[in-house]
Amino acid sequence: MPMPPPAQIGQSFHEIDTPALVLDLDAFERNLVAMAAFTQAHGVRLRPHAKTHKSPEIALRQIAHGAVGQCCQKVSEAEVLVAGGVTDVLVSNEIAGAAKLDRLARLAREARIGLCVDHLDGVREAAEAAARNDVILDVLVEIDVGGRRCGVAPGEAAVRLAEAVARSNTLRFKGIQAYHGTAQHMRSIDERGEAIERAGIGARNTVDRLAQAGLNCEIISGAGTGTFEIETQSGVWNEIQAGSYIFMDADYARNRQANGEPFRSFEHALFILAGVMSKPVPDRAILDAGHKAAAIDSGLPIPFRREGAVYTKPSDEHGVLTGDPAALPHRGEHVLLVPGHCDPTVNLHDWYVCVRGMHGPDAHVEALWPVAARGALT
Repeated sequence: MPMPPPAQIGQSFHEIDTPALVLDLDAFERNLVAMAAFTQAHGVRLRPHAKTHKSPEIALRQIAHGAVGQCCQKVSEAEVLVAGGVTDVLVSNEIAGAAKLDRLARLAREARIGLCVDHLDGVREAAEAAARNDVILDVLVEIDVGGRRCGVAPGEAAVRLAEAVARSNTLRFKGIQAYHGTAQHMRSIDERGEAIERAGIGARNTVDRLAQAGLNCEIISGAGTGTFEIETQSGVWNEIQAGSYIFMDADYARNRQANGEPFRSFEHALFILAGVMSKPVPDRAILDAGHKAAAIDSGLPIPFRREGAVYTKPSDEHGVLTGDPAALPHRGEHVLLVPGHCDPTVNLHDWYVCVRGMHGPDAHVEALWPVAARGALT
């Protein structure tokens, strides 16, 4: 059962209870506009990844800024999106098992639904589910472009799968999924560029071989927040699946541009608002935000605009700020933390507390959005 929100609309920023997942609406909206402008200027489709935000409220705002729809990783995420009014969803993942595939097929009665395949059994199972539910499912053949996760080998193996899809009466071959997840977090632009160049060779070869087999590859989808500019410049990909750009977590901020400067295409917009619950000594402040408030798989949260303060030693309910006593807050103060990894951090919270003018004197709560797909695992 969702917990009550930690704030009320109209409250001042300082009245928000802690810990809370806080969205800086001004930065968030600038990120929306920046990505929309980029994709429109370069003539590529934007299909943002909803596994980042898990929110139809955010999805519909992305679509209003030109996104063609959403992608996600789980059937349950797709169900939440469609229930929230999203009419075009790609599950950019393989789905195994009749129960999940039937759920996905039923969604195709209400929205345009797609999925990925990387095995003939996956093609057969998806076709049977679509037939049982009297719908047509869009299908992308996923190729392994270097991530060594899901995906069939580029080239002939992908063509054989695409031909199997095309022979089905209940599946519609749309193109290929070519996402290189590992490349997103390679720190230097040269490393990311080399990885995507290799991925592009496999994707282009697959598209060429599909054409030779008489199959039109309408969509070449992939890319993420760390590499979308490189995929776009390659001329291979025509649909990008960036998700974290709307929030910009601390891990993406560690990526470097060509000049060695931090990656600054987007602004930090998502924060954990923590409260100082104890200040036992001058150089240690204890926060009420630990493992249950922030995921740490990509590193610890970073105190925002508090030079000299370091977040450390999280436990279930506590986080410790250490460092220069002059940089540390007093008992009862609030601290903003930039999460290391936004996607699983969002999954720990029931609500977005949406703040307008967050860094100014009139900061206030403008909206409360549920994290509607929190815990959507199936």
